[in-house]
Amino acid sequence: MTIKEVEEQTGLTRSNIRFYEKEKLIEPSRNDKNGYRDYSEKDVDNIKKIAYLRTLEISIEDIRNIISDKVPLAEIIKKQTTKIQTKIEGLNQAKAMCERMLESGTISFDELQVEKYVADLETYWSDNKPVFKLDSVSFLYIWGSLITWAIITLLCFIIGILSYAKLPSEIPVQWDNGIVTSVVNKKFIFVYPFACICIRILLRPVIYVKFFMNYIYGELITEYLSNYLCFIALSVEVFTIMFLYGLIKSVVAVLLVDTVALIGILIVGITKGSL
Repeated sequence: MTIKEVEEQTGLTRSNIRFYEKEKLIEPSRNDKNGYRDYSEKDVDNIKKIAYLRTLEISIEDIRNIISDKVPLAEIIKKQTTKIQTKIEGLNQAKAMCERMLESGTISFDELQVEKYVADLETYWSDNKPVFKLDSVSFLYIWGSLITWAIITLLCFIIGILSYAKLPSEIPVQWDNGIVTSVVNKKFIFVYPFACICIRILLRPVIYVKFFMNYIYGELITEYLSNYLCFIALSVEVFTIMFLYGLIKSVVAVLLVDTVALIGILIVGITKGSL
């Protein structure tokens, strides 16, 4: 059956179905005549099961392990039950503390006394580590966001437009020990923002599927690396202009600093996220 028929039978959107397929949770056959996906009744049944397990907040990785018989479904459900119970207890505690604060009358940030509601601060901070963990790695999610890519791409366009009139007719694109080895027409300065668009639309999906699809931080690292490559394009664009004005000589040094700094941030973020 076609994906439209699958949508009708499952009540799920096409994007959901495609996502499960991309994650290798379902693998429909191909129609020999037209090459289109041909979903079976079993595929439809599996899609319903997968969607149901996702509503229980079971991770894609756990569902993959269940389907491949690496882990029994009962074991995952038991583990999820414990997680949900812990979450419920935490929410009930937070709710009770909010009610206590409201019962105390008019409160403000200046008048708030944490010790009045928390007897043991050290234990309380420890019990709320997940919250602080998210705070500590939020910068990583920001770097891997669509907004960051848009800002980098926009900067590439703006720098190209502002510098174009003052550029010589030919600009360097290759260097060797501070010496230009290859030049192109100055219109090439607009290749850098175009490269950012290509990286986002064409290269990013390839990076995810080929390298990180089955990794727990796969999607995040894919976004991170895609934006990093765009940042490299921005760095080279800026370097080209600075080189022409004699402000800097080595592109290798620029790229090395970019690489060390950004990979360092990624490692720190994933390490904190795993604590």
